[in-house]
Amino acid sequence: MPSEHAEVQVRPGEEADLPALTDLYNHYVRETAITFDTSPFTPEERRPWLLSHPVDGPHRLMVATGAGPGRILGYATSSPFRPKPAYGTSVETTVYVAPDAGRRGVGTLLYKALFEALAGEDLHRAYAGITQPNDASTRLHERFGFRHVGTYREVGRKFGRWWDVAWYEKEL
Repeated sequence: MPSEHAEVQVRPGEEADLPALTDLYNHYVRETAITFDTSPFTPEERRPWLLSHPVDGPHRLMVATGAGPGRILGYATSSPFRPKPAYGTSVETTVYVAPDAGRRGVGTLLYKALFEALAGEDLHRAYAGITQPNDASTRLHERFGFRHVGTYREVGRKFGRWWDVAWYEKEL
């Protein structure tokens, strides 16, 4: 796999990535229960999300790019866990990988870069909610030291069925 990793670059997200990031996310909105959003977004609707992840601070957006201009292979974020001030040292993390870029280590590269970027921040815990079943995401999170802390049963309804979300945490 090293040759595949050599073609992947990970960097902070930027404004020019917005259309490709929106397209990638919309795939998961339309085709999967991985996100509980149910309607696709326009890039303009996703702009506040992009702007809420600056290049520094605890809320980051890391983007994996591949061969070809504008080719986004995936992204990882750290976002506020909850809006109340006492949660400020906790983040929720997530990874999305392009459907044709799975099983190439892109998620691993993204999380490695994200957690390296967060190392100097005043953070205590990272949390991740994983819609079940999702073995690939569970393995990725466990590889990075996340441990299962509980499952919300039938917490979301999408595509006419109920979905569980397993919650994982990691010390930072």
